[in-house]
Amino acid sequence: MQARLKNPATIVPGAMQAIQALIASVHKAGTPAKALHLAHLRASQINGCGACVDGGVKQARQGGETEERLFAVAAWRDTPYFTDAERAALALAEAMTRLDDRMDPVPDEVWAEAAKHYDERALGGLVLWIATTNLFNRVNVTTRQVAGAAW
Repeated sequence: MQARLKNPATIVPGAMQAIQALIASVHKAGTPAKALHLAHLRASQINGCGACVDGGVKQARQGGETEERLFAVAAWRDTPYFTDAERAALALAEAMTRLDDRMDPVPDEVWAEAAKHYDERALGGLVLWIATTNLFNRVNVTTRQVAGAAW
């Protein structure tokens, strides 16, 4: 497999710096790192972004995530490995990633469950993180970024 183009964030002046600034802000929002890792991985699985799944798993492992939980992310509803807060983050990640799959893309129940577990700032960080993940997924899938390849 070969990329169609170098990652656009690395070739458009200022793009990577802007994205990195957003990511740095998200990490200051107080959203638990494990929830961010799980949401990133789930959105990346849905979007079929091999580069982000690969990188996401590696980052999650560095953050102390277990193999058992990483293997179960795609089937999170049917496994006992996740907290209620993590399940809320995973549900929000799925809803935000699959906007066209239903008339009410992010149902009130999904939002209310996430809001129950995360304060306003942490929830804002989670929303921005999922949106940023979707940005990377779309760029990487479009340009066929290779999993494991350095930018």
